[in-house]
Amino acid sequence: MINTGARKTERKYAGVGYLINSVQTLFVGMLRIWTIPIVLMLSIASGFTTFYGLSHFITPWIALVITVAIQSIIIICSLEIAGIHWKANRLRYFSVVLSLLVALLASISFSYFKFYEISQQETIHINRLNQIRQDIKNYLSKVSSIKGDVLKQQHADLKKASEEVTQAYFGTHPSAAEKYKNQVGKGPFWQHYNGIFLEKKLVLEQLDKEFVELDKKIQGLQAGLGKLDVSNDLESSYYKVLAGYGDVQLQIGQLSNSMGLGLPQAPLLMTYKQFIEEVKPSISMWNGFSIFAFVCAAMVDFFTVLLSYRLEFTAPGPLTKEEENLVFECLRQFTEFNINENDELQMVIEKTEIEKAKRYSDWSRMFAVGLLLNRGFLRKIDDRTVEFAPNLYPLVAEKMGDKITQLRRAALYSKQVEINNE
Repeated sequence: MINTGARKTERKYAGVGYLINSVQTLFVGMLRIWTIPIVLMLSIASGFTTFYGLSHFITPWIALVITVAIQSIIIICSLEIAGIHWKANRLRYFSVVLSLLVALLASISFSYFKFYEISQQETIHINRLNQIRQDIKNYLSKVSSIKGDVLKQQHADLKKASEEVTQAYFGTHPSAAEKYKNQVGKGPFWQHYNGIFLEKKLVLEQLDKEFVELDKKIQGLQAGLGKLDVSNDLESSYYKVLAGYGDVQLQIGQLSNSMGLGLPQAPLLMTYKQFIEEVKPSISMWNGFSIFAFVCAAMVDFFTVLLSYRLEFTAPGPLTKEEENLVFECLRQFTEFNINENDELQMVIEKTEIEKAKRYSDWSRMFAVGLLLNRGFLRKIDDRTVEFAPNLYPLVAEKMGDKITQLRRAALYSKQVEINNE
């Protein structure tokens, strides 16, 4: 009875462990399967941004072919690097790494343009708006400075004319004839200077009116600029700004012609089409380098490489039952096994000294090694050593379990025969 209970308990714990192991294996397997569409989606996303940037410099169909080649090289080289130990074949390893770096450089460089456009679109719009404001501000500042100088000169001339009228009235004007000196009154001499004073006064009053009108137009232009970035109808608001700017230029031009002034050249503002134009990829984007855009472009390719690298740990194709039996029997013929620094089981595939002395033919087991290397179940470390890939352990464990089961059955059968004979 005690033995029967022990067997039941053993089967119970074995069943729970088997269930946990099965669930874990299923979960890991699903993750590996799910990795494949993720890699494809990342590659498509990276390819789209690469094609977008590349198509602005060369013919679109050629850009498409190059993009497909770039993404294919990234995935293929990532898979190959995972299965190559640099000590095993240095030339192949570094050639694959170099190919991967060139493909990544091309992909990230042209993807950068798309991410730059997305991340900097609002900034570029603000910069364009600020440029318009700054151009108008600089122009109006120069006009205001000249306007101030003109008003200052006009007031000085009017003051001087007023003093001359006063001097002419009291007969103290320096240019008055001797017979008119110190004679007080509104004579012909006074009337001449009074006419000059009235004329300058009239000019100043007219100039003040025109400057007041100009100030109103400038205020309207500045108000339009202030509403430009918050308006729901951007096109209408922008054209109002252009119209207001044109009115200010016309008013300033008329004042310039009437007064004979050399006013500053008005800057040429961008058209509405230029103001709302989308960013087009160009080499100038690297001048205003955006770390965020570059990181986004590199991040997509980084995850593509990382997941492609991890995919190598899944065999490209399963083994048949006959191949599994062949591989298991051939691997059992090797004798030198140890755990390497990667915590993987590795084995020496060279003949031992005894085998060399006996001229042992290891063709069958070397064939099994080549088959496992080709299928991704083994990874080559150097010319004489290979290590187990993670997906080889379950296969060997299954075969070992079957072998142990067969031995137990054989032992049980032998014991039963002995009992029957007794």
